[in-house]
Amino acid sequence: MLFSFKNKGGKHVIKVLLVDSDRGRGAVIAQALLDSDMGCDIFRPDLEANLIKTVESYHPDVIIIEVDAPSRDTLEHLAIINELNPKPVVMFAENDDSNLIRKAIQSGVSAYVVDGVAQNRIKSILEVAIARFREYQALKDELAQTKHQLADRKLIEKAKGFLMKQAGIDEDTAFKQLRKLAMDKGKPLAEIAANVVSVAELLS
Repeated sequence: MLFSFKNKGGKHVIKVLLVDSDRGRGAVIAQALLDSDMGCDIFRPDLEANLIKTVESYHPDVIIIEVDAPSRDTLEHLAIINELNPKPVVMFAENDDSNLIRKAIQSGVSAYVVDGVAQNRIKSILEVAIARFREYQALKDELAQTKHQLADRKLIEKAKGFLMKQAGIDEDTAFKQLRKLAMDKGKPLAEIAANVVSVAELLS
């Protein structure tokens, strides 16, 4: 699951990590979230707190960052989080430099907002960011699955080639032997193929 929603008083609660450089602007965001019907549990750490460790300890569903301009450390931390434990990230910033926005998006920011903090827009911004994040993660998972399937096919083809060469059999027979081995051992076909390839490389 992408989000670990919990139930509180009959309502779903979203755990929001709010990191703000301006406590006043951060308070506006926090109040807008509390006033919405989304149901939010908000945690506001010190700006100096390590973002990676904070995410690990708090386990937020969404990260909101309010800052004049994201620092290199912040972007690096977000990139690590996006790689190891991705979350939807909304960034409210004053700096509208296109290069900085590009770096923020590459670091895993789902929405980069530069036109101020408007209370009546925060809920919709958050919802759009979550939707974009879910779509991106679905595409990322699909791509990873496709790459995994292609790698498995290459292994199977390589294993078939080894069996064909060593046993003097045709491709269909080689595939049937691999499939029988997989069924007999109760293991995936790709795993059996990998073992055959490993043995072939040792013997070569």
